[in-house]
This record gives sequence, C-alpha cells and structure tokens, in this order.
Amino acid sequence: MLDPMAGSGTTVLEAFLSGRYGVGFDIDPLALLLTKVKTAPLSASRIACIGKKIGVQARQAMEKRQDELWKQLASRWDTKTYEFVNYWFTKEAQLALLALMREIDQLSDEAVKAFFQLAFSAIIITKSGGVSLALDLAHTRPHRAKYVIAEDGHVIAGEELAGDAVKRKPVLTKKLRSPLEEFDKRVQQNLQGLPESNAKQMQLSWEAEADEPRKITPHVVRSDAKQLPLDNSTVDLIVTSPPYAANAIDYMRAHKFSLVWFGYSLGELTEKRKECIGGESVSHLLLAQLPTQTNKVIEEVRSDNDKKGKSLHRYYSEMKQVLQEMYRVLKPGKAAIVVVGNSVLGHHDTQIPSCLSEIGEEIGFCVPKIGVRNLDRNRRMMPAGAKLDLSSQIQQRMHQEYVIGFYKQ
Repeated sequence: MLDPMAGSGTTVLEAFLSGRYGVGFDIDPLALLLTKVKTAPLSASRIACIGKKIGVQARQAMEKRQDELWKQLASRWDTKTYEFVNYWFTKEAQLALLALMREIDQLSDEAVKAFFQLAFSAIIITKSGGVSLALDLAHTRPHRAKYVIAEDGHVIAGEELAGDAVKRKPVLTKKLRSPLEEFDKRVQQNLQGLPESNAKQMQLSWEAEADEPRKITPHVVRSDAKQLPLDNSTVDLIVTSPPYAANAIDYMRAHKFSLVWFGYSLGELTEKRKECIGGESVSHLLLAQLPTQTNKVIEEVRSDNDKKGKSLHRYYSEMKQVLQEMYRVLKPGKAAIVVVGNSVLGHHDTQIPSCLSEIGEEIGFCVPKIGVRNLDRNRRMMPAGAKLDLSSQIQQRMHQEYVIGFYKQ
C-alpha cells in the first residue's frame, strides 16, 4: 500500500496494522517523523521511564548549567535562523527548549528519539501557538502576540495595552506556558496511544514475520511524489490525500517553528517549502498543458486575479505529474484512492475533484465515481470559528471531502 504524500501517516499505519507492506513518501521532515512514530513498536513503560529522565535532566541543566546553555543558544543557528527564533520565542523559552532538545539529541535509539522529537514539536505547533509567541500557528499565517503575560502573571510585552478595552485584545493576548511542564504533559498524552499490550502485539507481529520482515515493516523515506523511486507496475493499492490548491494550508510554514530546533536552518526550510505541491510561486516552473474543463476553471480564476490563477495552474500541473507517477507505479487492475478537499479562490470554485478526475482520465485512468465524505468541523485542526458560516471561504472548503477512485485497466 503506497501513500506518495504521507502527511500524518494514516495510510502507512493502516497498512502496518493490517499486515500489508506500507510505503510512505513525503518531503516534509515532520510528516516523515510522525509516520515513523505511528508505526514504531515502542514499549510504553520504557518510554515513560526515558521521558521522566529527560525532564529531570533538563531541569537540572536549567538550574546548574545556564551559562553553558546560553553559549549554545548563541552558536546554534546562523544569523537569519537565530533572528527567527528570537522573534518567536522568549529567551526563557529558548533556554528550556534547548535543555530538552539536548537530552533528546543524546538518545541512541532512533525510534525512541523520534517519539520525543514529536512530543517536543507538539508543544510548539498547537492551535494556540504552544510555547512560542505565535498565535494561530496551526491555522493560517502566524501572528505574534502583542500582549504577553509571563508564567508568574507579570506582563512582559505590550504593557501599554494592559488597560485597553478594545474587543480584539483577547485574541492578541498570549499567556506563556512552561516548556518543561508542557513537554511532560505531551509525553503523558502521547503515551496513551502506546499501551503496553499494543507494543507487545506489534513486536510479536514483527517476530512472526522474521523470515519475511519486509512483508509488514513500513518503508518511510523522503521523496517527491512527482518522482517516485519505484519501478513500473509494482504497487497494489494507493491511498493518499494531496494538499489544498494554491497553498491554502501552508503546513511547512508552521512546521518550521519546531524544525529549526531539530537543526534545520531557515534557508533549508525555505527551499523545502518551495518543493511543496500547490505553492504560490510559478517563476521557476514549467506549467503543464491541461484538459479543457481544467483550463476553463484556471482562466476563470485568472480573469479576476492573475496571480491566483497562475498558482492554481501550478497546482494542477504538479498534480498531473503526481497522477502520472501513480499510474506508472500502479499494477494493471489496481486502484488509487485520492481524498481531496475543495478550494475557493476569490469567488471561484476551483472544482478540485472534477478537475483531478479529468486529468486522471486523460492520463489513462478510469474514474468510476467520486464519493463525498462529510466532516466533523469540531474535530478539524483548521479554523472553523465559533459558528457555522458557509459564506466563509475557509469554512466552505472544510465541511466536505471528496473521495476519487482512479482505476488502472
């Protein structure tokens, strides 16, 4: 079972649990990390013990080796990346995060290290911005809090707003949390998904397949969905969910807040972001020729906004490459299931499901049906607002998903 855009790792996990050989690719380091952690047979008791040790040693470093931590902070990043860190994290938060990251970096077991890296990331990338100064980090473009309250209650930024009665003040306010305490909580929360019995069952499954270990061991590596490192006609089933058109949800923009702590520079992450499907820039790309109805949708968007129209053309061009690769690696008589959300650019429906179906049919796929899946808006990470408002463009594209079946004859 293949997912060429692994994302949160659901397809690879389901393949693993069902005894299938799961293969997952992505260019986002955090997506790969999440997929690997989901499919790792970890012992909950061992993880709990290591997590406690990380917390104790990080606190000791904060108490006894602050000078050493300060020196490491000053030399950890290049100038541009350090400016980014200083803008989005208080010095106190930086110190605590570095103390945690130093302990995680020392772990020799890569699967265990990945578990704690993911817990670390989750205290930064949250709906409310976690331990950074960001607001709406997991939603849209992050905004820096203007009124910041320290853990002990004193105001450390925006004192001039302290007596302000402006209605928007609550949405500009951030009360800082302790990274050490938040990390402890996140480890405990993630442990609930690793009951000891499940770890043992997974380990037994691996041992039972000792003569053919690759039969169920997932293969998760960095690769571009537009250039899959697989031979022709080798895949039995593809299940994937591509990103929204025109970079409507910019995952890499949020993920860089934690990835800089893993050793990536801002420049490296900017380059990775350019590779993401559906980006806004088209200057370095050769846009593909597309079928009639898809071209019509693009031209309708361009008639109102040339930039958005070109961005949509990039999305469909890149998705054509992805579908061509999926067709190439899929065995005859097998299927690819593609789950997509729709997008509205300006006032124009981008008609994602019908356009992708048209592109797929031009490539050679049969598309027997497009299914519709209703979504629980209260369980989605995207901003929904307190009330249902279908005049909102972002709410229009989050109450349904479309399931396209591509069949290779």
